[in-house]
Amino acid sequence: MIDKRSLSERDICTKFINPVLVKAGWNMKKQVREEVSFTDGRIIVQGKLHTRGTRKRADYILYFKPNMPIAIIEAKDNKHSVGDGMQQALEYSEILHIPFVFTSNGDSFVFHDKTNPSGQLEQEIALEDFPSPDSLWKKYLINKGIEAPKEIEIVEQDYMADDSGMSPRYYQQNAINRTIEAIAKGQGKVLLVMATGTGKTYTAFNIIWRLWKAGVKKRILFLADRNALLSQTKTGDFSPFGNEIMTIIKHRKIDKSYQIYFALYQGLTGNEDWQNAYKDFSPEFFDLIIIDECHRGSADEASAWREILEYFSAATQIGLTATPKETRDISNIAYFGEPVYTYSLKQGIEDGFLAPYKVVRITTTIDEGWRQTRGLHDKYGHEIEDRIYNLRDYDRKLAIDERTQLVAQKITEYLKSIDRFAKTIVFCVDIDHANRMRMALINENADLVAKHPNYVVKITGDDEVGKMELDNFTDVEERFPVIATTSKMLTTGIDTKMVKLIVLEANIGSMTEFKQIIGRGTRIREAEGKVYFTIMDFRKATNLFADPDFDGDPVQIYEPVGDDTVVPPDEDENPDQETSSDPIIPDISIADENDYEPRKYYVNNIPVSVAHERVQYYGADGKLITESLKDYSKKNIHHEFTSLDSFIQKWHSSGKKDELIKELAEQGILLEALKEEVGKDMDAFDLICHVAFDQPPLTRKERADEVRKRNYFAKYGELAQKVLSSLLDKYEQEGIVSIEEGSVLEIQPLNQIGSPVELVRAFGKKKDFEKAIKELENEIYKIA
Repeated sequence: MIDKRSLSERDICTKFINPVLVKAGWNMKKQVREEVSFTDGRIIVQGKLHTRGTRKRADYILYFKPNMPIAIIEAKDNKHSVGDGMQQALEYSEILHIPFVFTSNGDSFVFHDKTNPSGQLEQEIALEDFPSPDSLWKKYLINKGIEAPKEIEIVEQDYMADDSGMSPRYYQQNAINRTIEAIAKGQGKVLLVMATGTGKTYTAFNIIWRLWKAGVKKRILFLADRNALLSQTKTGDFSPFGNEIMTIIKHRKIDKSYQIYFALYQGLTGNEDWQNAYKDFSPEFFDLIIIDECHRGSADEASAWREILEYFSAATQIGLTATPKETRDISNIAYFGEPVYTYSLKQGIEDGFLAPYKVVRITTTIDEGWRQTRGLHDKYGHEIEDRIYNLRDYDRKLAIDERTQLVAQKITEYLKSIDRFAKTIVFCVDIDHANRMRMALINENADLVAKHPNYVVKITGDDEVGKMELDNFTDVEERFPVIATTSKMLTTGIDTKMVKLIVLEANIGSMTEFKQIIGRGTRIREAEGKVYFTIMDFRKATNLFADPDFDGDPVQIYEPVGDDTVVPPDEDENPDQETSSDPIIPDISIADENDYEPRKYYVNNIPVSVAHERVQYYGADGKLITESLKDYSKKNIHHEFTSLDSFIQKWHSSGKKDELIKELAEQGILLEALKEEVGKDMDAFDLICHVAFDQPPLTRKERADEVRKRNYFAKYGELAQKVLSSLLDKYEQEGIVSIEEGSVLEIQPLNQIGSPVELVRAFGKKKDFEKAIKELENEIYKIA
């Protein structure tokens, strides 16, 4: 007779739960996954350092078919009751859209049935009564209202078998499955909202693949607004379809022999009837239309996209966007209906699939307003209109050379402090501003530009040379160009995986545009060192973080003052329409100078300097921290530890201090960042004691000196004393985590004293050495 209470949780799974699943008809290789981590763990940024938070992990996820999850099981050892873990399992089931939830300790199951809200939601069932895959799937279909044979056939259509091992993430599964179900039930218009960088195109491919394989959608039109998006999509995520059935419509030339068409909406429409190439197709030609980045005007009654959608009204239409547009005149939701699934920027950052970001806010001495002296003329001889100019005017109505130079200086200063080859986008007011900013940045980085002429480029709609550099800028392996100045061209749709710095030098009045710009940096490339990015804001655009419509606050906001280091408008409904504001110098022989009013004044010799910089972070709850980091940390520490004694007890009982520090970071206690603010060379222990419990702020050197004064090493032999003294020196230089590392005896200065075996023998056995290390820690943190 097995004593269940002596078994581990894993033993319970192997000996009791797995056999039950097999007996109930579950295929352990195809339908059951154990210990499934379905998030990557939030990236926690502290200064230039980062760490990963804990991944969300389910003990079991059961699938009717691959990528179609239907049940979750939370297992516990037999010391727990059978229902323990249900709250966590229900939380996971909400995230994963799983209807059937089970917990077990090996004695029985507690079964929570979300498809039965009016009946018995939760009940205990015997191990042998665990339901079969078919019985759960049937209950699920009935609950979803999917009962007709054709509807069931569509919903059960397999995903593509990917030999590369790539499979959809949980939120992509949710988006794909909810869309397929909606279309199977006859929904003609579907809206999917997924944050930039979460794989909307890959999700669209899987939706199309399943509908195409099921035979219900045979001709598909994929609409976008940029050529780069079309080529990226055709050769990337959609490549499994093969070139034989796919084509990109160019020059309004229509070939009806293909099954999947990619097109620019502006390439199918025009002001003249002959330009409306889409009419070469019959209204019933397409079964399915995908509208990528559908916030970009497709819902506007007067837009070209709406014209196309209405012509092909018989087709199922799927809108994809990171930012659904809702204004008085334009509404994605009014056209497509409520989203069938939403995956927000905040959730993506929380899951660790999107990069968090810091913000450097810089205010100049003329941001609140500048007024010219009476009769002042600009560089081109135009008398400047007498009024107060402010941020909304700069570079739109008034260009001040010194302000542009200051911005370029601060960008360059920041890059020099982190990495001069960190990909950077500078968003400017218009094309003229982008060109002047390019010139200023070239002058600030003359050393690198002399060696690499394309270190700084302007990428705007009017510049063919700049546009040719777009592929190089977005290529992960291409080093140049490093800095791209632009106005609207890079706001959306361009896959800029390695961008580490986004500079806001444009007035952004639209939340849609703001989210799209932020999205340029949210992709993670961990292997290449891209795990977070920085936003440098010169236009107070990041005030939009406070808008209720924004859902992903920054990890840090920094507003430097004066010469401190930078290290830590009118809403435009069509971001594609870049404006050029080249200086217009009138021909006096044709126009009277007094009648001419320039679009923009250009001035110089105006004193401009940095007025203010400030640091601000976001907390574990994803909300922007409005109080000081010190006060915020104190509150969070008190939430975790009610007294100094409780903290000291936790500190001493922690096997590894590094694990405790990571645990505190997940609770929003950002010790590295706090250390920068407090400004003393303290380690985590003293930082917490000082900030939260008003203890004297002892540095590591002061603590190490106190240990040396007590001379407690004297009780050890000569070699052991050398080891402990070296460890104490290492603590003083690097902190407590460094002396807890398993490899500490193999690196300097310890490896110069003797081999690891010799050093351990100086204390006796291994347990004696470990005891001595623990005693050293206690001596270090002894509180008088």
